[in-house]
Amino acid sequence: MNNKFFCRLFQFIMKIGMYFLPWRKPELIKGENAVSKIPQLLKDKNISSVLIVTDKGITNRDLHISLVNALSKNNISYAIYDDTVPNPTINNIEEALKIYNNFNAQGLIAMGGGSAMDCCKGVGARIAKPKKTISQMRGILKVRKKLPLLIAIPTTAGTGSETTLAAVITDSNTHEKYAINDISLIPRYAVLDPTLTISLPPMLTATTGLDALTHAVEAFIGNSNTKETKKNAINATKLIFKYLPTAVENGNNLQARENMQEASFMAGVAFTRAYVGNIHSIAHTLGGQYGVPHGLANAIIMPYVLEYYGKSIYKKIANLCKSAELFGDNRTDEEYTQLFINELKNMNKEFGIPDKIEQLKEEDISILAKRASRESNPLYPVPKIFNLKDFENIYKMLLVK
Repeated sequence: MNNKFFCRLFQFIMKIGMYFLPWRKPELIKGENAVSKIPQLLKDKNISSVLIVTDKGITNRDLHISLVNALSKNNISYAIYDDTVPNPTINNIEEALKIYNNFNAQGLIAMGGGSAMDCCKGVGARIAKPKKTISQMRGILKVRKKLPLLIAIPTTAGTGSETTLAAVITDSNTHEKYAINDISLIPRYAVLDPTLTISLPPMLTATTGLDALTHAVEAFIGNSNTKETKKNAINATKLIFKYLPTAVENGNNLQARENMQEASFMAGVAFTRAYVGNIHSIAHTLGGQYGVPHGLANAIIMPYVLEYYGKSIYKKIANLCKSAELFGDNRTDEEYTQLFINELKNMNKEFGIPDKIEQLKEEDISILAKRASRESNPLYPVPKIFNLKDFENIYKMLLVK
């Protein structure tokens, strides 16, 4: 059977099947000092002990202090696992799981960026399915059991992990990066507190913001959209174009920070239902193989992949631009697309983001292309299906010459 035909058939069946899944969004708690509302929420659920999954970047900057003080004040005991690495590994999950069990915790709180949340979701999956390894839950709907209460507190505005059904994990031995996808992994609550993002450095603000934009764009140009995913992708794109430069330039601007959190949340809601695409599959391989931060990888890769898609995305990008009120009126679809790609390149340059992946080695391209293809095909409903040669071409463009 022709590979492209098989991919499209699989994606069509998945799109139909998605309508029958019990979709839900996290309940949203937002605003300045929203973290202070968590203890009462836990009390209402009769939870008196929790495991906080985070990373050293959070604890070293004392971003967790407001949370632990609120918990202590309300007699809720907690343990902290803060050894999560930028691309969380199976070892991270097993270490955190051991603390959860030894502490007899009753709930989970993920605090940080996408890595902490993915690690925490992995812990939840292992609690729900204690006889299954992480690798055995790889793929789609392999958990299918309720997790302990999971509260997600993003300290960046980009990953959207507080909304999604995915946990992206790196195999500690093979360095392969892959996803567990299950509706049970969607956090029960998402706490958006803009004060937690004020200390985020400009570069991280930029790359995580562009990560959110990648989510919105890939969701919008894919073939599994709904009216709601399109609406969320458009609104997220509009907010990011308007507020990301301000958030990067003036991190103390709470309005910009709050709107970027809103954009990240909406983009997350969009892509968890409509999927991502080839940009993400390539970024995941670079994160797994070389530890390239996910947002940075997406920011660098996005212009290359969009240009490579060519005519297949002209109409969709034009609709996105017009709906998000970008670049004015009376342009052709191709002109809108080129303006959009050029603006991505301009933002990268303005934010100091490189246009190549320094760590990428030419001798690794073959295996990386196979991994990216394995992730994308047949799952992602991309506008243009890439074969191995297409993936290899993108990697070659990313090489430092």
